[in-house]
Amino acid sequence: MRALTLLIFLLISQVPFAQQLFSGIVSDERNIPIPHAKLFVKNSEDLRTIADVNGYFEMRLMPGEYYVIITTTGYSNHEYYLAMGDFPIVENFSLSPAKIQEIIDMEVSVKKSNPGRDIMLEVVKRREQINQWNYPHKVEVYTRATEKIIREEENKEDSKGKKKKAEEIEETEVDPFQAEKKAKDAELAKLTNNMNLVEVQLTRNYSPPRSVKEYRNAYEARGRTRNLYYTTTVKSNFNFFENLLHLDDLHETPVSSPISGPGILSYKYRLEEQYEENGQRISKIRIIARNIATTTLSGTIWVIDSLWMIQKLELTMEKGNLHIYDHFTVYQEYDNSGDTLNVLKYQKLSYGTKYKDSESECVTVSQFQEYDFKPNFPSKFFNNELSVTEQEAYDKDTTFWNEKRGTTLTSDEKLYIQVKDSIEVAHNKKEYLDSVDQVFNKVTALKVLWWGVDHRNRENKTQWSINSVAAFARPLYIAGPRLAPGFNYFKKWNNEKYFDGYGEITYGLLNNDVKGQVNGTYRYDPFHFGNISVRFEHDFNVLRSYDAITQIYKRSNFIEKTFLSFNHYREIFNGFYSEIDFEFSERRSVDSYRFVTLLDNAIPNESPDVFNAYQALLGKFSFYYNPGQKYMREPNRKVRLGSKWPTFYVSYERGIPKLFGSDIDHEYALAGILQTFKIGTLGTSSYHIKTGKFLSSRALYDADFKFHRRSDPFWFSNPLYSFQDLDSSLPSRDIFYEGHIVHHDNGAILNKIPFMKKTGLGLVMGAGILYVAEFNWLHYEVLAGIERNFKFSRRKLRVGFYGALSDGNNIKPQATWKISFAVLNLRDMKYNF
Repeated sequence: MRALTLLIFLLISQVPFAQQLFSGIVSDERNIPIPHAKLFVKNSEDLRTIADVNGYFEMRLMPGEYYVIITTTGYSNHEYYLAMGDFPIVENFSLSPAKIQEIIDMEVSVKKSNPGRDIMLEVVKRREQINQWNYPHKVEVYTRATEKIIREEENKEDSKGKKKKAEEIEETEVDPFQAEKKAKDAELAKLTNNMNLVEVQLTRNYSPPRSVKEYRNAYEARGRTRNLYYTTTVKSNFNFFENLLHLDDLHETPVSSPISGPGILSYKYRLEEQYEENGQRISKIRIIARNIATTTLSGTIWVIDSLWMIQKLELTMEKGNLHIYDHFTVYQEYDNSGDTLNVLKYQKLSYGTKYKDSESECVTVSQFQEYDFKPNFPSKFFNNELSVTEQEAYDKDTTFWNEKRGTTLTSDEKLYIQVKDSIEVAHNKKEYLDSVDQVFNKVTALKVLWWGVDHRNRENKTQWSINSVAAFARPLYIAGPRLAPGFNYFKKWNNEKYFDGYGEITYGLLNNDVKGQVNGTYRYDPFHFGNISVRFEHDFNVLRSYDAITQIYKRSNFIEKTFLSFNHYREIFNGFYSEIDFEFSERRSVDSYRFVTLLDNAIPNESPDVFNAYQALLGKFSFYYNPGQKYMREPNRKVRLGSKWPTFYVSYERGIPKLFGSDIDHEYALAGILQTFKIGTLGTSSYHIKTGKFLSSRALYDADFKFHRRSDPFWFSNPLYSFQDLDSSLPSRDIFYEGHIVHHDNGAILNKIPFMKKTGLGLVMGAGILYVAEFNWLHYEVLAGIERNFKFSRRKLRVGFYGALSDGNNIKPQATWKISFAVLNLRDMKYNF
């Protein structure tokens, strides 16, 4: 019987190993990965898989013969004969665009001929040939972006303009020229305050499928230019010959193009007009989205009949998934002189947004000239450096711009540049700068009470400040209220290096104790983010800085700590960062301090932990790697643009014993991976996986424990780093495994419901799992919620309402409800999760 049982066990255990891995990548004819292609075995559809966002697929099969079908929208199906043996097989597949007849057959119904759609089918049929982005080239680009600001107060003033003008003339009857001069000065002041402008001249180099490198030869910014878009060509490319436009810095989801195979299924095409122009017959076709959930474009495309080429187009993205703008329109004109290639020659972007008290209207025009479709790019010319701007680009004079401007300035732009440049010259004079600093350095009651007293020396690029009364007085503090005079000093050099230092002394009114700190950070290598920081501090400190709001304020979480620390952070090579920390400290209990206990009945608290003082020497080494990190190079700095790959990180912490009398002795290792990516038009997904363990814990103290954060009541914490229904803070020595995933549909699901798009609501879904070996603690949860974006001053505020279901081997199944508030980060156009 025992032998029979063993035989059965061996047979069963061998079954999984009899299967072999069949894997590969699905791409199009230009070797661009096709996300989410479906693969299944013919006549056995239970054997199926779906490729990931990078086109990669995996399927485990028993030895045998199979016919594998590869299919995805907009491409012809591909059938592959597979002879599976005893070893893994890797096979890549290239799909061809679906034939026009196949696309026609995929239509839900076509009851009668649609001339507009038939014309666009002919264009799509030729798009691979006429698309300039299928050919390597270089081009000279001139771009000008202009913002006009319309303010409510000025509109009200304009409505009373005639009355004001009459009053001014009446007041200055003795000198009528004075009124005219005053009115002109007011108009000039209004113009300079209500307009911002950027001019860029660059050389753009391109090689298919998506390799790009631009050299910005000249750059001139006037005014506040943060609302202006497309001042570089490397972040977004409005190539409507692609199936999807990935406009990550503009739009939350990829935009489906109407000049594509899948687009034929996503849009309606209405022929509005046909006319003759320069001996050619032009068809004007109206574009209408079939489903506004996934296709957000509307507008017009002009097609040259018989050539089936795009003459021009005007397409609008309405408010919805736009990050910061309320509307965005793209107008493009093409050169078709060769009758075989659509070459972009002019582009105009019209966009803007409304605020509570003002309206921003922006226009970016770009002229593309001197195309070279036979460039000789050297080996390794294209890399992760997408844009280069040298210092000379910022020093171009008026003569250069007059020669390079590809489009004519408007009268307002001409006047604005003249006035702004003359003001710039006047404002760069030492006398003016000194007068500005004199105003800035003036001590006022509001500065003393709230903002703090500052002093600036513009010539030396230094600034110091003293804490205001509001920062000086700290009524709510561990061990009673404190007084905290503080001093900050900042200095910056022309090469972007800087020093930032802060110091303060604090006095406790309840315990008559004196504490304080002094720290400084020196950025010695701006391009590689090289920082050195030193800090000395004698103050209260917390054991768990990242804990639930119901726990972090408790006295048992506090100790007294005197320490000296050193930190070094730098990019070693592109995308690879190292961080080194050393800290020597003495840690003491706070049980000898008196505390304010008036709120203990309303907000439960605890007595502080009691322990003997000890010394700790701690070293930590961390490494972060984001493969394929794209970036722009400025004269003295680097602008990171992200990567399609995950970020990997590892860290090693060592509690060093005996040296300098250190009492601690432990080793801890942590590793993780995190990434955010888009799944076509279905939304954005993020995941975070990590594991850690104490390699040794011969002398491990509370301050060095690693905790798994318990959840906040009502408050939805970042689901990539925490759980919504974990009822304990778990300190662990043994290994733990933790994983999180979150998906925002960005309206892709709810918008399919009639009238729901107007609500602006989006769905979010996610899950998390945690296993802590030391406690045999398994916790897992799923979550779902709805979110909506609101304007908050000049920022976007996302408000969410969520429900979470959790279970595990230490709790009963339970449900909780949470809310969250998140502000859009304008640097990377992302929320915190």
